[in-house]
Amino acid sequence: MRFSYNRLWKLLIDKNINKQKLKELSGISSASVAKLRKGQNVTTNVLLNICNALDCQVEDIMEFVKDEEPEK
Repeated sequence: MRFSYNRLWKLLIDKNINKQKLKELSGISSASVAKLRKGQNVTTNVLLNICNALDCQVEDIMEFVKDEEPEK
């Protein structure tokens, strides 16, 4: 089980915002952006700052993805 941030990247494209502008608008670090790109864990504060900057809800930027079960 993991979180996917693909919705965030799609939203940024729709709003014509690049990663640098996202950092400026939300006040998050380059390290946080890198973690998001890799699908790694970030703090809820990072997610809150992004949602506040983009005027969206958390479900607009991330989704829960179940791992595929191995075939038997």
